[in-house]
Amino acid sequence: MTTAGVRATARIEARDDGRGGTSLPVLDGEGPLALRRVRSGGPEARVMLVGAMSGPLGGDRLAVEARVGPGARLRVGSAAATIALPGQAKGEARYDMRLDVADGGELWWLPEQLISAGGSDLSVSSRIELRGGARLVFREEQVLGRVGEEPGRLTSRLTVRRDGRTLLDQELACGPGAPGGWDGPAVLAGHRALGQLVVVKAEFEKDPPAARPLGEYAALTPLAGPAVLVTALAPDALLLRRVLDEALNELT
Repeated sequence: MTTAGVRATARIEARDDGRGGTSLPVLDGEGPLALRRVRSGGPEARVMLVGAMSGPLGGDRLAVEARVGPGARLRVGSAAATIALPGQAKGEARYDMRLDVADGGELWWLPEQLISAGGSDLSVSSRIELRGGARLVFREEQVLGRVGEEPGRLTSRLTVRRDGRTLLDQELACGPGAPGGWDGPAVLAGHRALGQLVVVKAEFEKDPPAARPLGEYAALTPLAGPAVLVTALAPDALLLRRVLDEALNELT
């Protein structure tokens, strides 16, 4: 921790243990990023990200790194929602996810919602590198403001690459200071919960799902690769999760 905010990185490495399961030779958290392995009844390893402190706050620099080796299966969740808050330190907070999945590896990244509280300023970046037949399920949910509260500024970028080829690279900015129109009919249309689901698996190479709407404010879009993107808007986090869960059940 410094006067400019907290610097912390959590690291996870998953490997095939050679006995039909997955080992975690690296499971290391710092500061507000605590990691806990939880019981799993199958071949996958399950890890829970536990917030040990409030944050991210203004000026914080937080990062989570996960590597999944060939044949390993990793599922990562979080114990509670992450709340971006204003802090004593001035300036933008950053929260970076760097995920790497080897050929034959599988990663399910299913954290709880990120809430942008009033007065906060957070930039989130998720960079995912896949190789060969890597499988991925990645869910991202964001809620703009707590109940009865205007949101803070939130900038979010998601990049997914497979064998060096970009499958998805998109950025969205919301809240005070964001480019005009972010709350208009062409972007959020007044909604305060937004999310996306990315599923990558080899089966989509030959038989990709067709593009279609999923209700009034959600859509499924095949990507240029064995991947599918689901984007959704909702008035609240509960309804958003319901839409994304239905899509996840269908796609996996």
